[in-house]
Amino acid sequence: MRIILLGAPGAGKGTQANFICSKFEIPQISTGDMLRKEIKSGSELGKITKSIMDSGKLVEDSLIMQLVSKRIKEKDCKNGYLFDGFPRTIPQAEAMKSEKILVSLIINIIVEDKDIIERITGRRVHLASGRTYHLKYNPPKIHGLDDITGEELVQRPDDTTETVKERLSVYHKQTQPLVSFYENWKLKDTSGPSCVNIDGTGDIKNIFEKINDAISEESK
Repeated sequence: MRIILLGAPGAGKGTQANFICSKFEIPQISTGDMLRKEIKSGSELGKITKSIMDSGKLVEDSLIMQLVSKRIKEKDCKNGYLFDGFPRTIPQAEAMKSEKILVSLIINIIVEDKDIIERITGRRVHLASGRTYHLKYNPPKIHGLDDITGEELVQRPDDTTETVKERLSVYHKQTQPLVSFYENWKLKDTSGPSCVNIDGTGDIKNIFEKINDAISEESK
């Protein structure tokens, strides 16, 4: 099974990606991980990538495609793979299509912006240990203090309302149109990937059951 997992930041993609990869024994492919691995390998491609990143520039889609094409040929991808956080834009999706990087199922996790804002802005963390709380869903015993040490909990800069709204804005402009791209592809070509929308609210295990059903249906 070759899957692309879509959804806004905070929709729960990371959690569901772990469930999917564990259940179906496929690797989760992250462009960030690929870039770091290639740089560490010292390959010619890695050197080019490092030079671009060190200069503060974005890595071009053509280079990303080379890395993706290389990654999916590795042994652990023989039964499939899951893309989380890629593609992010229509040009990247078009490049995947032209490079014949196979995808069989698009899973789009849907959560309304107001719920995502509540999820993310309610997070609080104990920096020394990494313990994470939520003001509504998993509050500390004493407001603002870590349960173990009694030390102060903080809100990460990325979890502020302003930052979350900006990230959602970028998502709606760049990534959400991918859903229409894949739906239209399937309409024009029945051999294209199927696209399924999953309600991302509620219990995470129930959400995974819906995803599991969609994957099982596609595998028939």
